[in-house]
Amino acid sequence: MKKPLHIGVLGAGHLGKIHLRLLAESPRYHLVGFYDPDTQAGKALEAAHGYRYFDEQQALLDACAVVDIVTPTLYHHALAKSCLEQGKHVFIEKPITTTVEEADELVALIHATGLKGQVGHVERFNPAFKAVQENLGKPMFIESHRLAEFNPRGTDVSVVLDLMIHDIDIILQTVQSKVKSVSASGVAVVSETPDIANARIEFDNGAVANLTASRISLKNMRKLRFFQKEAYISVDFFSKKVEVVKMKNAPEDHDEFALILQNAEGVKKQIYFDSPTVNESNAILEELETFADAIEQDTAPIVSFSHATEALRVADQIIAAF
Repeated sequence: MKKPLHIGVLGAGHLGKIHLRLLAESPRYHLVGFYDPDTQAGKALEAAHGYRYFDEQQALLDACAVVDIVTPTLYHHALAKSCLEQGKHVFIEKPITTTVEEADELVALIHATGLKGQVGHVERFNPAFKAVQENLGKPMFIESHRLAEFNPRGTDVSVVLDLMIHDIDIILQTVQSKVKSVSASGVAVVSETPDIANARIEFDNGAVANLTASRISLKNMRKLRFFQKEAYISVDFFSKKVEVVKMKNAPEDHDEFALILQNAEGVKKQIYFDSPTVNESNAILEELETFADAIEQDTAPIVSFSHATEALRVADQIIAAF
């Protein structure tokens, strides 16, 4: 195995602490330390867990080859730009930036420098989604529901950038067609920006996606349903469960207990229920370690800056449609 990559973390909030713990445990990385502008909290975290706290951001950057940015979105662009200009590979939490223009600039920097950049669209690594990926062919109707109980953390951006963007990213990568039109509605209930939103995305290939996101729900729900030719696929990201229902031409001598559908033309289809194995894994650790693979093997990151920029572009269209 190659020597672990020296990595530093910018930001030690709720998610930053999770990244610090996982990076400290991962054999793929050597955790150099972290920086957070809250000196008191940073030193307390250092004392509690032993992660080295740098009281100067530049000192941390000078000591590492990879930077993990886990700060509020407002700071993503400036921090990522500075890191890339200093020759550092960058992992950055979603959304990539606050504006598409900022994201485009980072994509251009990635291409100009040859460095690696990945964005934390963690649901791509959800074991339930991974279990059904090979079953996803050409879905023509997609329905998503991402509901969460209210939490002040994350309300610096609308529910589209906070929650819905996860599903936007997965849908764009699954449909693989240009967006034709977007319509949406959103309502601010508790925050200054929309807390509940619904969007309809139509694609050039005829596919349609209907997305609902709320951060003022009484329960948590993270589900995506895909409908494609002769198949229905359901993914529960929250409970890590999947359901795959397929249709095939019914055999002449089918079992008497088989579930058979017959259309108006007399064509008979047999319904099959499939249960793909969902392998337990830590999605955040996996996304961080696949980034190490991309750096060491000089391959494209699974969730590139370009992918994240396209998700942000569609999110912006949805917000503009309110």
